[in-house]
Amino acid sequence: MLLYPYGVTWTPATPLVSRSIPNLAAFPAGGGRRSLKFVLFSVPSRCFTCASASPDRCNAGKVEGSTIDRAAYENERLRLDADARDAMAATASASEGSEDPRSWKWRIRKRIWDLMEAQDIARNPRPVHHRIPNFVGAPKAAELLGRLEEFQKAQCVKVNPDSPQKQVRFLTLTDGKTLLTPQPRLRTGFFSVLESRMIPPESIMEACSSFGFAKYGKPIGLDEKIKVDLLVIGSVAVDPHTGARLGKGEGFAELEYGMLRHMGAIDDSTLVVTSVHDKQLVDDIPVEKLLIHDVPVDIICTPNQLIYTNTTIPKPQGIYWDKLSPEKLSQIRILRELKKLIEKETGQILPSGPSEKLPPTAQRRKLI
Repeated sequence: MLLYPYGVTWTPATPLVSRSIPNLAAFPAGGGRRSLKFVLFSVPSRCFTCASASPDRCNAGKVEGSTIDRAAYENERLRLDADARDAMAATASASEGSEDPRSWKWRIRKRIWDLMEAQDIARNPRPVHHRIPNFVGAPKAAELLGRLEEFQKAQCVKVNPDSPQKQVRFLTLTDGKTLLTPQPRLRTGFFSVLESRMIPPESIMEACSSFGFAKYGKPIGLDEKIKVDLLVIGSVAVDPHTGARLGKGEGFAELEYGMLRHMGAIDDSTLVVTSVHDKQLVDDIPVEKLLIHDVPVDIICTPNQLIYTNTTIPKPQGIYWDKLSPEKLSQIRILRELKKLIEKETGQILPSGPSEKLPPTAQRRKLI
């Protein structure tokens, strides 16, 4: 059954699929609201507990950010995304034929992106190059992920903000779980927390989008005391035999993992799951060339199968400051805040990684 609220259309390429969840209840049409053409889930609510939260932090009420100008927000998001993709394209191009130790990663990424476009298994936004690629069957992969015992038991799930994982975010909210999602590219902050009780029922789908994070999410800081039960991250390519994974090349999944690790929100036992198309499964990621901050995957969900990798690749223990370039640090405010906090607490200056020459596009973006 597809979920289509009155007056809202959903792209056929990315349908939202319902689940068999107990206690289904029809949403009332009274109170001047438009009636809905589908049945909504009635799910238990759970207050998100955090040590520094104010008493009314979890109270229902006026949605923070409800006055956000959607058109302006989307235009700015698209502009910044385009700039970021141009910067990644320049970095990939510069690494070709060079001794850049990351060049092998770009070759695998390009092969997968090219294949997905050539075989028309890519879905909007397109082209999928320099993105976590959306793919045919992404909702079905999400459905398999939602059946995992590890997902069903989880109370708080961190999910990446990319298009192919939109259905995972939807299932997280409609299951009554706490959804933790990062601000796209950590550009405006850290993480947002969403719960279905914080969102009007007819707006659950909107809340799963980038704009919805800003409109309905509660921002959290580095001092929050949280426990994340499951991590869902996007991938460009992943090895089902080793759990080795490649993202789109910006390193944000690794930075998010490291910061959550520093906060004590996750540890070695926290499972990492990814959802990909079967064509994104590879066998040529050299484990010996992975870096200490690369995050391995425990479970892979495709439209056709669930794979437990039994990975033996060590998980990162936090932020590796000696690998983080000053240029990358300058672009992410929350990282600078964390660095300052640690240095204040320890009384020691943290090391800095080697400088990296930013591509011209990235330099222009920094000046805007």
